[in-house]
Amino acid sequence: MSTYQNNRTALVLIDPFNDFLSDKGKLWPFVKETVEGGNVVQNMKKVLEAARKSNIQIVYAPHRHTQKGDYLNWKFFSPSHNGSKNLTLFEKGSWGAEFHPELLPVEGDLIAQNHWTASGFANTDLDFLLKMHDIDHIIIAGMRANTCVDSTARYGVELGYHVTLIKDGIGAFNQEEIRATVETNFPNYGHSLLSADEFVKSLES
Repeated sequence: MSTYQNNRTALVLIDPFNDFLSDKGKLWPFVKETVEGGNVVQNMKKVLEAARKSNIQIVYAPHRHTQKGDYLNWKFFSPSHNGSKNLTLFEKGSWGAEFHPELLPVEGDLIAQNHWTASGFANTDLDFLLKMHDIDHIIIAGMRANTCVDSTARYGVELGYHVTLIKDGIGAFNQEEIRATVETNFPNYGHSLLSADEFVKSLES
């Protein structure tokens, strides 16, 4: 199991929005099975509280808050862009674009610029914020396993970070997406794969 130098470590929470994690969210019907079945919100909260208690930096990596005109004359639409456009996901100023009430930021937490597609690093200041706080280990939890979580974790490795994935702190549209991320993808590039309880225990040892 990896060990963590607390002042060099950050917990990166990806897209912990109401639209994903609350039962009236626009994406809740798609993720309900994995989020409820895996106790994802509770596990994210457990990791968040333990990290705060250990003075580990908390960083939020949120998706773009969709607003009118975002995709006007857009050159190349991906399925992700189409979904954001058609469902107006995480709509700016809406309840759905707010963070889940059990996962709210507090003073001292960092919120990176919005990512438009999948990686929390691409076209944002996430890497800059981490470097300015002397972070070289990142712990990742959030949504969605095989898109934003996987992409951010991969990009983090490419940038030279030690990357840990909280395997029961991620949700997806189905269990197959989670299995692909946890059992196939991440073990081929990531550094440490832990449950929420294992991560908390590592901080206590």
